[in-house]
Amino acid sequence: MALAEPASTDTTRERLIAAAAEVFAEKGYDRAGVQEIARRAGLTTGAIYGRFTGKAELLQAAIESHTTDELDDLFAQHRFTGHASDILRTVGSHLVTPCDLDHDHHHDGEAALLLEAFVAARRDPEVRAKLEALVDDRASRLGELVEEAKGDGSIDPDLDTESLVRFCHAVGLGFLLYDAISISLPQPGPWEQLITRLVGAVAPISTAHKGESQQ
Repeated sequence: MALAEPASTDTTRERLIAAAAEVFAEKGYDRAGVQEIARRAGLTTGAIYGRFTGKAELLQAAIESHTTDELDDLFAQHRFTGHASDILRTVGSHLVTPCDLDHDHHHDGEAALLLEAFVAARRDPEVRAKLEALVDDRASRLGELVEEAKGDGSIDPDLDTESLVRFCHAVGLGFLLYDAISISLPQPGPWEQLITRLVGAVAPISTAHKGESQQ
């Protein structure tokens, strides 16, 4: 399923997306009304239906607008070099690393929108389809990274790529739920130690070690 076109210079569209993100985060998807979203944006409901098919597409656009792609961020910051598995280690450590206040505020909105989308997807097939497309897109990107790590010898090629990707997503979504009810996250130091151990565990088993295990 194709994702919605990215925001352009259409300022009306951008105002609607910003208003929708606020209303969805505050009231939840089910209780959010298009009238309230339009009012918050200072527009009419006609402006919404002239650009979106309805609430589900608005939710998708709001998530895409507010979602930070950690991989893009880390590439831009040049925070890793070497093997592709170094990226997995950096992204994993980044889950509990404090960010600047503006990013934290942005992250809070992202978390609220994603939670609302997952809850709404249980009842609304259209929301589910749009959320699935977003998750699949992220999984595809991470899968490419895992395949690259297999190619450079830092991840065992015998391991299933999809299983690794789903494991990474499960950890990230689990932390999202923790954040939602303010359960404390692990301290960065011990967490990074664990991530380093886990990344090492998916590395290829050395020939010597294989020989020992066969004895």
